[in-house]
Amino acid sequence: MSTIEQDLMLLRDEEPVSGEENVIPVVPLRGMVMFPNVVLHFDVGRRKSILALENAMCNGQMVFMTAQTDVAVNDPSSEEIYKVGIQAKVKQIIHQPSGVARALVEGIRRAEVVDFVHTRPFLKVKIRTLEEIKGADTNACRALIRRARDIFMGYLGISNKLPSNLAVGVHAIRDSGQLADFMASNIPLEAEDKQKILEELNGDFRLERFVVCLAREFDVMKIENDLAIKLRNTVDRHQKEYFLREQMKVISEELGEEDDPRLEATKFRNKIKSLKLLKANEEKLLDEVRRYSKMPSMAVESNVLRSYLDFCLSLPWNKFSKENFDLKKAEKILEKEHYGLKDVKERIFEFLSSRQLSKNIGAQILCFVGPPGVGKTSIAQSLAKALGRKYARISLGGINDESEIRGHRKTYVGAMCGRILSAIKKVGTRNPLILLDEIDKITRTYRGDPAAALLEALDPEQNKAFCDHYVDLDFDLSQVFFIATANDRSEIPRPLLDRLEVINLYSYTHEEKFSIAKRHLIPKQLKKNGLKVRNFSLEDAALRVIIDNYTREAGVRELERKIASLMRKAAKVIVSGNEKSVKINEKKILDTLGPYKFKKDDNFSAEVGVVRGLAWTAVGGETMPIEVSLMKGKGKLCVTGSLGDVMKESAKLAVSYIRSNSEKLGISDDFYNHYDIHIHAPEGAVPKDGPSAGVTMTTALVSALSSVPARQDVAMTGEITLKGRVLPIGGLKEKTMAAYRAGVKTVIIPAGNEHDLVNIDIAVKKEVNFVIAEDLDAVFKAAFANFS
Repeated sequence: MSTIEQDLMLLRDEEPVSGEENVIPVVPLRGMVMFPNVVLHFDVGRRKSILALENAMCNGQMVFMTAQTDVAVNDPSSEEIYKVGIQAKVKQIIHQPSGVARALVEGIRRAEVVDFVHTRPFLKVKIRTLEEIKGADTNACRALIRRARDIFMGYLGISNKLPSNLAVGVHAIRDSGQLADFMASNIPLEAEDKQKILEELNGDFRLERFVVCLAREFDVMKIENDLAIKLRNTVDRHQKEYFLREQMKVISEELGEEDDPRLEATKFRNKIKSLKLLKANEEKLLDEVRRYSKMPSMAVESNVLRSYLDFCLSLPWNKFSKENFDLKKAEKILEKEHYGLKDVKERIFEFLSSRQLSKNIGAQILCFVGPPGVGKTSIAQSLAKALGRKYARISLGGINDESEIRGHRKTYVGAMCGRILSAIKKVGTRNPLILLDEIDKITRTYRGDPAAALLEALDPEQNKAFCDHYVDLDFDLSQVFFIATANDRSEIPRPLLDRLEVINLYSYTHEEKFSIAKRHLIPKQLKKNGLKVRNFSLEDAALRVIIDNYTREAGVRELERKIASLMRKAAKVIVSGNEKSVKINEKKILDTLGPYKFKKDDNFSAEVGVVRGLAWTAVGGETMPIEVSLMKGKGKLCVTGSLGDVMKESAKLAVSYIRSNSEKLGISDDFYNHYDIHIHAPEGAVPKDGPSAGVTMTTALVSALSSVPARQDVAMTGEITLKGRVLPIGGLKEKTMAAYRAGVKTVIIPAGNEHDLVNIDIAVKKEVNFVIAEDLDAVFKAAFANFS
């Protein structure tokens, strides 16, 4: 015996409940609402519902049909069904082999739940029938019925899901309430709307509520039909175009026209649509494709357009490299490949941290400014590797044509795109790291200003829509990480410099050069020259000799060349069979590289009229001695050494200051009546300018006029005023590095530069004593041993 049959046996044996004629089982309907006088066919799969139907068949065939409040609930409780439903009669139950029962039920009248009798094994309730209020026989009621019929007939006319014979039933019913029930049971309204119509007992109100729902459903149905018609027309048009193109393809093949522009145009169109470009860009390209498809294949302009379309479609419009946001991984890469450069690494770590917190941060635009050989270009390559981006380099040195940046109009013969989009096409991603090398060396000519062309590309507010003259489409550069390099910040045009975040890279100290050589240069040259560690060794003492006595530079390029020279000579010895391995020590350096080129003290000695100054150049700091000689004469001032106007003015200031303070300085007050003065800065072929040599010239003049030599271990820098004040200068870090390399022990700096000492390298601070000077008296006290 089945479980259902067992449950039915128990139900037959239970004692009758009072008012049994009103106590009937419940069948919850999922997503459906039943109305009176409607016959409903439906499948029943839930066990409780099958039990309820079987019980009804055994006890008067009456069942209470009501909708669930939530269709997702599989086993609704008494709180999850509507209280108003239909008292119905079960006409037939057919059990299917799958366990599903098919039921035929006829709605009798509206009823309402009074009480729940039990919930197991199925819901059983006590109900009472609801009396309906018939519609009034008034003009308003007749108008409402007519309106309902008109809307229903309109809906029936555009719907292909309802049988046409429903119109007969609609016109046969005269009562407003019955008409609302009939139409609502046949229209696919929302279950909530049908339930509200069912619960309305007044016939006129019920029909009015139904008309509102039907009108809304009618409007939705019209919109659906319009959309279906548009879709069908679009499909028909596409099919027609497809057949025509296939016919054209066959004709072209028969005629032997393999390079038919129309066939290529079809490929171009498909690729354009697959790229998902901005609407304006897509329309522009489609217009060009349309022009191309109408041109003869042998036309000159056809080849121009084909090249243009090929280039535009090969750009990475929506391709990105997968970025690395792992700080530890990036730090490991940068530390492995570059020694020092703390400011650059810190800035990259800040960028990675911000990108981890917000993906909306665009790429950065940095500018590395520093002397040659300090690693500006190589650090950019390492940054690309650390960030997981593709790398491209654009050399700007000597560029004097704006078209190099923004391209030529495609109408010109031999037109090409600019270097920026060319680099992006080459790497194949929209978020590469692009190095703009030597940005301070671009020049302005009659062909335009390349620096002005770079303004748009390097402005975060504008480069979202960068327009190359050749492509003539907006291309988004906001995700490109631009890094520019320069030797001289002052040579970068001011509007362009305003868009760059400048990071200064300074000269390397002796210890930094030593570490770089050990960690990077020697392994690199060993590999390059085919040597192994067992074949070649360079002692630390010998390496230090090379750094101090064979190179005098801000970076390490000359140092690398000297190391490479040693290895080439060692390779020659090994290949010739004289030795199996070569070891370079301090003694062998002279035999291999020749005499020392530099000495640490630079052969500078205490001499009357000679004072060591400090200068900044594009390749780092340098020491610059100033020499003063006195000759019999009438006070003529002669300045030599390729000095600029500012330095010449500093010389005049020095003379005027000494004349006005001769008594305090112990100098004859009429010296200018007896002597001509000659001021010279050695290396006359090198142009020199700037105000920072003012203190050096003044000190040299005092030394010459007082016949007292300045200390040989002192160097100085600073601008002077007519009243003897010492003003701050720039490039202090490079200048102090030059003093450190030359073995200077004391450096005199302006008081206004005292705050810059925090940026001075630790190695320099350990070896050099800094004297802060507010005026020339403080300078003289430090420069002369017995000045009072």
